[in-house]
Amino acid sequence: MNDHYDWPGGREAMLRFGPATGPVVIAAMPLFEEANRTRAFIVTILRALADRGIASALPDLPGTGESLIETENTSLNDWNTALSSLTEIIGAERSVHGIAIRGGALIDAPFASRWHFAPVPGESLVRDLLRTRLAGKDSADDAIELSGPPVELAGNRLSRTLLAQLKATVPVGTAPLRTVRLDSDTQPADHHVPGSPLWRRSEPDNDLVLARLLADDIAAWIATCGA
Repeated sequence: MNDHYDWPGGREAMLRFGPATGPVVIAAMPLFEEANRTRAFIVTILRALADRGIASALPDLPGTGESLIETENTSLNDWNTALSSLTEIIGAERSVHGIAIRGGALIDAPFASRWHFAPVPGESLVRDLLRTRLAGKDSADDAIELSGPPVELAGNRLSRTLLAQLKATVPVGTAPLRTVRLDSDTQPADHHVPGSPLWRRSEPDNDLVLARLLADDIAAWIATCGA
């Protein structure tokens, strides 16, 4: 279902799935081009959660998706504020849990619990973005200075303030937290699953088997947290 939510900076779109009662998960997408490659996959996870009796919301954050705010005019603070506003709205009547994939784990709100899939530090994310940048007169270090015009990276015009904020941020580690990674990822996690990193593919793709595995894990995690 198409819906919207309000935050101090305006109004943003979101998708809603699942029943009108019980726990709700709010999903934080990967950032920038990774979001385009994984959106169908995330929607598949949320629909699978709905089949398991768990509702969800997939919000457009300021400067992303259908937002009227230009990406270059947003900040990590805006994303946190918007996500917190949505959590407060939904959490007035229901238990709200946060799930995040990749760079989405850098954004946080007052969730009852957190579930992260393949979380990545902001410094690593920014480094990957800089690698894709065409050679120019600015060095990689200049690209994250707080002053100066927006920088175009991987098809996105990003403010230097946002890049500096991301570089200084790590995935939120506040408990209760469950971290899941792919079998090919050697970093510590509570659970590893088979699959391939869709966010690395050149075109948007989906993985129905992996989506069901992750939906099962999320549902079991929320049940463990008392819904």
